Amino acid sequence: MAEAADIQGMKHSPARRWLGRTGAVAAGLPLLAGLLGGLAAPQATAAVPTSSTAATGPVTASPASTTAEPSGSSTVSIALDTLAPSAPTKGDTLTISGTVTNKSKKPVTGAQVDLRVGPQLTGRTAIDDAVERSNDTTYDPLPVGGKYKVEFKKLASGISYDFALSVPVSKLGLGADGVYQLGVTLTGRTAAEPYDHTLGVRRTFLPWQPESVDTRTKFTYLWPLISTSHVSAETGSDDQQTPLFENDDLAEELAPGGRLEQLVSLGSQLPVTWVVDPDLLATVSAMTEPYRVRDGNSTVAGKNQLVARTWLNSLEKAVQDNPHIVALPFGDPDLASLAHGGETVSGTLGHLQGSSEVAAVTVESILHVQPATDFAWPVNGAVDPSIVDVATSAGADKVISRSDSIQDNLPYTASAARPIGGGTTAVVSDTRLSTAFEGDVTTAGSSTLAVQKFLAQSLAVTLQDSSKQRNIVVAPQRTPSASQAQSMARALQGLDGQRWTQSSDLVAAAAAKPDTNATTKVPGASRYPDKLRDQELPPSAFEEIKGIDERLGKFKAILTLPDRVATPFANAVNRALSTSWRGDATGAREYRGSVNRYLVSLTGEVQLIQKSELTLSGRSATIPVTVQNQLLQGVDHLVLRLKSTNKTRLKLDDGSAVAQQTIKIDGGHTQVVKFTGDANANGPVGLTAQLYTADGRPYGNPMSFQVRVSELTPTVMLVIAGGVLLLVLAGVKMYSQRKRAVAAKAAEDKAAADAAEAEAGDADDSDGDTGGSAADSHDSEDPADDSTEPTPAPTAAPSAEKIPADINGAEPGQPSDPTPDTRPESGDPSGKGEKVDR
Repeated sequence: MAEAADIQGMKHSPARRWLGRTGAVAAGLPLLAGLLGGLAAPQATAAVPTSSTAATGPVTASPASTTAEPSGSSTVSIALDTLAPSAPTKGDTLTISGTVTNKSKKPVTGAQVDLRVGPQLTGRTAIDDAVERSNDTTYDPLPVGGKYKVEFKKLASGISYDFALSVPVSKLGLGADGVYQLGVTLTGRTAAEPYDHTLGVRRTFLPWQPESVDTRTKFTYLWPLISTSHVSAETGSDDQQTPLFENDDLAEELAPGGRLEQLVSLGSQLPVTWVVDPDLLATVSAMTEPYRVRDGNSTVAGKNQLVARTWLNSLEKAVQDNPHIVALPFGDPDLASLAHGGETVSGTLGHLQGSSEVAAVTVESILHVQPATDFAWPVNGAVDPSIVDVATSAGADKVISRSDSIQDNLPYTASAARPIGGGTTAVVSDTRLSTAFEGDVTTAGSSTLAVQKFLAQSLAVTLQDSSKQRNIVVAPQRTPSASQAQSMARALQGLDGQRWTQSSDLVAAAAAKPDTNATTKVPGASRYPDKLRDQELPPSAFEEIKGIDERLGKFKAILTLPDRVATPFANAVNRALSTSWRGDATGAREYRGSVNRYLVSLTGEVQLIQKSELTLSGRSATIPVTVQNQLLQGVDHLVLRLKSTNKTRLKLDDGSAVAQQTIKIDGGHTQVVKFTGDANANGPVGLTAQLYTADGRPYGNPMSFQVRVSELTPTVMLVIAGGVLLLVLAGVKMYSQRKRAVAAKAAEDKAAADAAEAEAGDADDSDGDTGGSAADSHDSEDPADDSTEPTPAPTAAPSAEKIPADINGAEPGQPSDPTPDTRPESGDPSGKGEKVDR
């Protein structure tokens, strides 16, 4: 960004004269170095570089050493840990504290820490130049002197020593309002250079504006609450759909001292505009309830509910007190990646529309404030026409850019807002102020220097033209660290006096009257930084996401409760497009893969069960196809279509080659769908079953199986019928014979019983007539003494109908059979009334 006035103002300024003399003095340094080296040579065994040679260039190490010995102003390092107040006013006492460390291998004696105030710096460019020359001690101004110094008799090698200086501002010799360079130096002696000279220096800036200016600059500072993606697409099967986190790293950022905790704690005390990614709020809100965390191939319960609740409560209170809040689209999508790699992939920009619509709802439901949602923030504020088109396609009409992208050729810093056509406003943030804390500010010394430079640049902006009020916007890095947030807060606290700035918010800055001299031209695509382009999502990523969209669309179409799937996956896709993946291509690829794999596993829970070969006997038969639903919710609007590959041999349902049925299956159930097939010829027939959504899109993989048709002719049917009849008749005959045998056996048993009873009666009568007894007839029971021949038993006459053998196979009339109880059958006619059973 050109600043002609700044450069011209330096030409004859005291600072330019002070720094310009360096070249003239440096020309005589080699002569002086040679003289001093010659004087010291007789006493030294090795050449030791002097302070003057350090100013002229690098020093070659002696053969005995592999590392150059620190020399000149690099001999002792100085760190400025505190400088308070950062922007003093009349009557203040400036306090500076820090440490000095001897980096050389030899001790330093007679050391003294002094404060030196350089000339006033005119313009923002002069501040940049002063930083580049910070190690040049040639022609330094004299120290403040007097009692305002710290003395050390000896600085041992490698040891750090604390110091503190307190100087009334009135003793600094400050003149007109402006920015002054402030230097802390250490002078002392070394064995190689036994005379007082500067051995260390640390420079910073002191903004001097003791009274408020008539026209103060309106100052807007964005305070981003953005993190990386932590939640997966998977949820629990319970009613609350317990979320599954990829990791529990977010808890470290939310815990006391963590990055996000510091941003909320510090931001609540500052006049800032909150810039929030709704995904972060949704994620922390999910952490306040039970949640699961992936742990290898399993999951474990999350344990940071209290941390999440505490952080969310603190943020809610902070935004109630300071309601200036801007909500980015859900997931903070990478606008440049969408413009350069995703615009040509159908459906990609639809995600930006959806993420923008859900942003306001998410913030309002969690923080209970209504955010502004019409701002887009490309990475580093870098824009080109395609980025602007994509950014505004989802409803945003304000694009946060940066002055190193939309550059002005003005001698002053113009206001942020400027119209760039099509009803779109570019809000151009200041590059110098926006990048002031991107470096390493983990140490107190580096933080102090960054804060003082920031304040100096802000005062320089106001002093460029004190008659013209301007609106300046600062858009820092998206995810500042805890130390960067602390440094940013210290800088804003330095502006609390509002002597040259007054706080404003982003909405007001965007609505301010534009500077007619400021450029409104958006740079072409060729000027987009290559470094940023290399970090973008590749076109293949958007093709992957398109595949996820198509699969998800088919899946939702068959579900009875589609919202349980639609919301988690829509959020996951938005997270896959996040700006946070810049610099982490591998992580982005793995996240997309996990979303896709999980969706495939869910869609596979509704499937056709593979069938083996079927055999159909007959002209008409039923063909069953089994559909399984292993989801926890039901599926509906699903069509099962069965197709015959040979219509001549096997027709389906209505006589066509294709039949279909609409099916509905409850969760965790299986359904058998039956089709009717009509066979016209014998032989194998291939069938293919395929599920379809209601709109005719195939769902899942087709299932093929084979049916073997065996058609039966009328002759074969007659033969089979005759055989069946013979089997029936044979069975009837066997049953009849068995029944008759059983009846005959029962009759024989009854006759034997009657005969035995009759014989017993006759014996009784005989005994009564003779008056004898059995003992009289048989004097001895010994068979050997019995000479009487036994009377043979009467033989039964043969029956006219043969009785079949009994169950044991014994023929009737065997010795083991009981005596028949009927007389031999006679061939004479039966008497009247007599019935003979056959």
